[in-house]
Amino acid sequence: MAKIKMKTPLVEMDGDEMTRVIWKMIKDILLNPYIDLKTEYYDLGLEYREKTGDQVTTDSAIATKKYGVAVKCATITPNAERVNEYNLTQMWKSPNGTIRAILDGTVFRAPILVDSIKPFVKTWTKPITIARHAYGDVYKNVEYRVPEAGKAELVFTNEKGEEVRETIHDFKGAGVIQGMHNIDKSIESFARSCFNYALDMKQDVWFATKDTISKKYDHTFKDIFQEIYEKEYDTKFKESGIEYFYTLIDDAVARVVRSEGGFIWACKNYDGDVMSDMVATAFGSLAMMTSVLVSPEGFYEYEAAHGTVQRHYYQHLKGQETSTNSMATLFAWTGALRKRGELDGINELIEFADKLEKASIKTIENGVMTKDLAALSELKHIKTVNTEQFLVEVKKTLDAMM
Repeated sequence: MAKIKMKTPLVEMDGDEMTRVIWKMIKDILLNPYIDLKTEYYDLGLEYREKTGDQVTTDSAIATKKYGVAVKCATITPNAERVNEYNLTQMWKSPNGTIRAILDGTVFRAPILVDSIKPFVKTWTKPITIARHAYGDVYKNVEYRVPEAGKAELVFTNEKGEEVRETIHDFKGAGVIQGMHNIDKSIESFARSCFNYALDMKQDVWFATKDTISKKYDHTFKDIFQEIYEKEYDTKFKESGIEYFYTLIDDAVARVVRSEGGFIWACKNYDGDVMSDMVATAFGSLAMMTSVLVSPEGFYEYEAAHGTVQRHYYQHLKGQETSTNSMATLFAWTGALRKRGELDGINELIEFADKLEKASIKTIENGVMTKDLAALSELKHIKTVNTEQFLVEVKKTLDAMM
């Protein structure tokens, strides 16, 4: 068959360690034989980020604004150990954080469902997508360890030099203080990204904070979401047959556990960090969790929700066989290709992405899978394969479907 032609390039962000190895395998085995793949390539591997002073990360995000769709491999966010291992000049920031800040995006994470791997929550029959606000709160906090008795105050000084003071606490002895912030603009972008994504996916949006306790901070989130929904999205949601639902975070947790799934759960930054891992684990595996960064301007960046699989990479370097799950990375590619096809009006590209996803799931349902899934699957007859063999088996399934 003739290769599928692309009009506009994808922004391709290569990454680190075992996922970088898998990245090349996916392209060689499952993409290049079928697609005349057009990408604008950026190497976000740690060595090249070091070489460019991390400019490559910024350049890749700017390119995403230009072309609209990106696909990203997992990358290393270095700690002190990694600085020594890679002989870095500094502890470079998270590439994901840099890209999120430039695109002003919201991260949506959803599990890949396979019939033979049952969620730990029995009522869940549909995927739950976590929408995590990726700005502020505890991740941009200021902290102070109080050494002795004294008064702690929250002080705001406006541009005229006028001060507003609120007492935080009169300490009688040692303690600790934390200051957090957020900005209306970021919350507004978060809300619009959630509502736009809901319209794309035709799914309800749930949003939850603790506004009864945090009557200004969390209440601001609630008010901004409600105002934007009523002004810009109420009619669109009703026409699409979907709903926006707000409740307290503790009530939301109880409702989520009793639900069947099939909705987008919008969470503040810390809530989203915790709940995305909880949802991933409850559905089976973080290796089966997709992730897409969506900006309110309509830019998309697809990636796997997991990291670089460091342990398997060290085995790979020693020449040892690995059985690394490539599903989330594979679905990053299919998600990006599908969106590229939608934006450029290339139905063949959309259909290919759909078939490749179905082929990968069908391969697992036929009992062929990597070791991590074999430990979770309810199938009686399982063939455990290595990293490359799984992708070859997916290709066989795909060819039979073509």
